[in-house]
Amino acid sequence: MEWNFESAENLVRALRAGDVTSAELTDAAITRIERDDQAINAICVPDFDRARAAARDADRARARGDGPGEGRSLLGIPVTVKESYNVAGLPTTWGMPLHRDYVPAEDAVQVSRLKAAGAVVLGKTNVPLGLQDVQSYNEIYGTTNNPWDHGRTAGGSSGGSAAALASGFGALSIGSDLAGSLRTPAHFCGVYAHKPTLGLAPNRGMVPPEAPALPVDLDLAVVGPMARTARDLTLLLDVMAGPDPLTSGVAHRVTLPPARHERLRDFRVLVLDDHPLLPTGAAVRAGVGRVADALIGGGARVDRRSPLLPDLAEAGLIYMQLLASGSSAQFPDARYEELRARAAGLAADDRSLDAARLRGTVLSHREWIEVNYRREAHRHGWRLLFGEYDAVVSPVTPTPAFPHHHHPDPLDRLMAIDGVTYPYFDQLVWAGLPTMPGLPATAVPAGRSPEGLPVGVQIIGPMFEDRTPLRLAELLEREIGGFRAPERGVPARTVPAHRT
Repeated sequence: MEWNFESAENLVRALRAGDVTSAELTDAAITRIERDDQAINAICVPDFDRARAAARDADRARARGDGPGEGRSLLGIPVTVKESYNVAGLPTTWGMPLHRDYVPAEDAVQVSRLKAAGAVVLGKTNVPLGLQDVQSYNEIYGTTNNPWDHGRTAGGSSGGSAAALASGFGALSIGSDLAGSLRTPAHFCGVYAHKPTLGLAPNRGMVPPEAPALPVDLDLAVVGPMARTARDLTLLLDVMAGPDPLTSGVAHRVTLPPARHERLRDFRVLVLDDHPLLPTGAAVRAGVGRVADALIGGGARVDRRSPLLPDLAEAGLIYMQLLASGSSAQFPDARYEELRARAAGLAADDRSLDAARLRGTVLSHREWIEVNYRREAHRHGWRLLFGEYDAVVSPVTPTPAFPHHHHPDPLDRLMAIDGVTYPYFDQLVWAGLPTMPGLPATAVPAGRSPEGLPVGVQIIGPMFEDRTPLRLAELLEREIGGFRAPERGVPARTVPAHRT
């Protein structure tokens, strides 16, 4: 039987029934990686010897009677880990050549949780330089290609993880998300991802190379699960969620409230496909439409507009300022002063996303407090909205996966939406919609573009009610289908590490 594209949930059942061993699953995954990854370049740091040893240990543990009842819900399941997580004995570089030889001595807290749950770590997946791109390529490991079209990006910064899942390289992966880094690759590669509520899953050890692994509360960024089914997201989130024992002093298990509803017809959903600051491409609008039709067909209440929705234009500007404000702390003084002078020269009425990013880069603490206060007003607006609705469906980005675009200065790049160009980083406005207020958001497949590329949407839920968008994702999977493996024979074009 072909196991490589089975869900983790099905693999757990097969292992429990004795239909397959972890050693067999691990060997099958490694064989597939060795056969196919030269064209995809998703697995940048393989760890096959230790994976095979962990699989044998898992089989021995299962023979002793260990399993989910002992908290080992992933016992024997092959998984991958984003390169940015510390894994003891493997390099953590974040794609930065200066740190190509850095090897941490301790696992990140989420890697420890994977291992404690019995998962078999196959290796680490590729990322962009410093995790700061919508594509995954760097000088150390090269370019990750989209499994559906090797001339296009798999997304970033968790692009290696999404490409690995779409290629059958392991059943699960863990990534991170500050600017859509879980959701955009999932959308581009046709898989599932969940951006948890801010603070739900600890990030200790998901740090730049050489940095101390401290339990830091991040402003926007989260760590989260990726999978090929919605139910597998929940399975992995249950492993990841819960406080860091270094700060809480308690075990990491956490009880999230149940989903608001179990039946599709009971959900109240607001569907969005239009943003005041950036057009949405036709292929993505069509994907949103397919989801809306499925919701209506299943009896859900669907609205296309609501006076309760916080102002999307202001939300986009707030998000871009907060996102940029975290990027300049380590800038050299001369660079910082140059940016401050440029920001001072902006027209007072310049409300573009480019201007918001520039202003955010040089926010004073006083100015940051004011922007943060506006964020709190938006959070309250979302609380009111979720009194009327259970979820909001929106695009993840305005287009499907785009061709590799490696101009050395991302600020000079342009992106095309239905033939019209816009600043490259403007595409982050939809990803920022739930990120700015810290809301959970689940990326789900929503069909294909006319070119045959995956298209996804995100389901945004109420804060700390992660099970609500996850349940809706599961119900939608039944209605419109979910992950579909790319056809074999996709052109295996070789893409250089730098291409303008």
